[in-house]
Amino acid sequence: MKMMEKIFKMSFFVVGIAFLTAGCTSTKVVRVDQSEKIDLSGGWNDYDAMLVAEEMVKDSLSKPWLGHFTDNNGRIPVIIVGNVRNKSHEHIDSEVFTKFLEKELLNSGKVVFVASPVERQGLREERDDQQQGFTSQDSMAALGKELGADFMLIGSIHSVKDEIKGKYVISYEVNLELVNLSTNQKVWIGQKLLKKKVEQSRFSL
Repeated sequence: MKMMEKIFKMSFFVVGIAFLTAGCTSTKVVRVDQSEKIDLSGGWNDYDAMLVAEEMVKDSLSKPWLGHFTDNNGRIPVIIVGNVRNKSHEHIDSEVFTKFLEKELLNSGKVVFVASPVERQGLREERDDQQQGFTSQDSMAALGKELGADFMLIGSIHSVKDEIKGKYVISYEVNLELVNLSTNQKVWIGQKLLKKKVEQSRFSL
């Protein structure tokens, strides 16, 4: 009987400690600048996407193809971002990366940027809806005025992970190609490599 009483008291004590510990747990949230470099897991993150997009777009727009096109056509080129395939070992939302690419291209002022196929579908549906008689003639979007792209930017993301005893190195390779839509000619090929070394503490929670 005394043994049962001791067990009951011990159980009550453990439960009490658990509740006390849970009550003392708190969450701290600190807002940081979106451009601040933060690596928690060592995996691909938004900072990597932003950094790679900035450097690769800057490189592409500094190459001879841009001047050649402008001189031959008397205007700046129209570009669309196509598919950037994720072939890495981890889940990467490639759309986040392509949006950074779009932002850098558009804000450069050196090219004209047009909507993606998915975005165009929504725009076309809206234009078709405006033709149903509910929209005034002076505000109706005209049909057949879409701007065609001269070049499409496509690419892929690859990765290799080398790991041993709580330490690992992840290498990312981003390949992008700018292709002439009329001739399939590749006018620019860019490559960006990222390497991260991660050490995991044995005593980390």
